[in-house]
This record gives sequence, structure tokens and C-alpha cells, in this order.
Amino acid sequence: MIGKNALYRVRAWMASAALLALMACTPLQVVTHHVSTSEASVPAGHYVLDPHHWNVSFDVDHFHYSRFVIRFDKVTGELDWNSGGLEQSTASVTIDAASVNTNVPLLDRMVKGPDMFDVEHYPTIRFVSTRFVRTGDDRGTLTGDLTIHGTTRPVTLNVTFNGHARNPLTKQETLGFSGDGHFSRAQFGLSTWYPAVGDDVHVAIQAEFATPTADGSP
Repeated sequence: MIGKNALYRVRAWMASAALLALMACTPLQVVTHHVSTSEASVPAGHYVLDPHHWNVSFDVDHFHYSRFVIRFDKVTGELDWNSGGLEQSTASVTIDAASVNTNVPLLDRMVKGPDMFDVEHYPTIRFVSTRFVRTGDDRGTLTGDLTIHGTTRPVTLNVTFNGHARNPLTKQETLGFSGDGHFSRAQFGLSTWYPAVGDDVHVAIQAEFATPTADGSP
């Protein structure tokens, strides 16, 4: 058996090795890192949502006092990037409806319940892109099928391609996007608490997609 002192030395060596590996990416590489907004620079292929760098949130009117923000803690996504750029590429995103986070535990339970998302019967919220229309050099409108509470309807998002580069830390090809849009929750059978809670839902998205590793993870 390995003694405690020897075990501590092994752990210290492993920690030092990990630190040295991180230091292989010098501060200069990080500070001088830049991305290209040219879609032609992106290698065609399959990308997955970086599990650590994304945000998906809904916000709705609350008694006309403010826009109440609801975010989700578990989201997965896939991007198939083709040489034609945004017009020729497709994306899909799946949200774990039970991961809804309002920052109010009681409200979380109510939103997950049968009066709203009913996560027992409809555990996921899903968006699958169908068409991209360019409105600028690095932006456009992305239309897709949004499924919530068992109902599927088309929704259009304003999407900006923030850029592409090889991530200086992970060494993976990485693409960044921002997006937002609106939909009527009543069209998905979610009219509970109206008009105290508004019908118009604003969607805000920040996302990084990266080439998957050998085991399929980002």
C-alpha cells in the first residue's frame, strides 16, 4: 500500500503536471486571441454545444413592473455546419424543461407542474432550425420549429454569428452565436396566470459550439 506521505507527493505531482499543461497555453496566447467573423473560415462538420459556455432564458412581463427572467440549467445542442455557411447549416437545441430556474423554489415547482410546462408529460423543449435568411454580413433570421408542452409552431430568432477560431485553452474549433426572439405562450397552450404574467415571451440565447472530443463530448 502507498503511505500517506507518498500519496500526498503523487497528488502534488499530478496537480503540478496539470498546472504545467495549462501553462502550455501562455498568457500571451490568451491575451492576443481573436476570432474570425468570416464564415468561410469555419471547417465543415458536426459541432456540439459547449456545456460550460451558453445561456438560454425566457423573460415575460410581470404585472407591468418588470420582465421576469426564467432560465434553464440543462441544455444540449448540435450544429451541422456546411461549406455554404449559415444558409446551408442546421442547428437543434433540446432544453430539459425540469431544469427551469426562476430563483424562486416554489415558483419552480409551479412552472414545472400541470398548469404550465407539465414536465412529467412533456419533459423537453426543443427547437429545430428550418431556414436562415441573411440580413447582414454576420447576422440573419433563423426560423425553426419550437416544441413546448406537446405543441409545435414556427418561431423566428434574430441570430448573430460572433466568430470562429480554435479555442486557445481546449484547442477545439469553436463558434460563437447570440440570438433572441419572441413567441406567444398562449399558442403553446401556456396561458396560465394571464394577464398578471404577459403572453409575449422574449427568448435570449448565448451559445458556443465546439468540435466534439473522441467520446462525443465537447
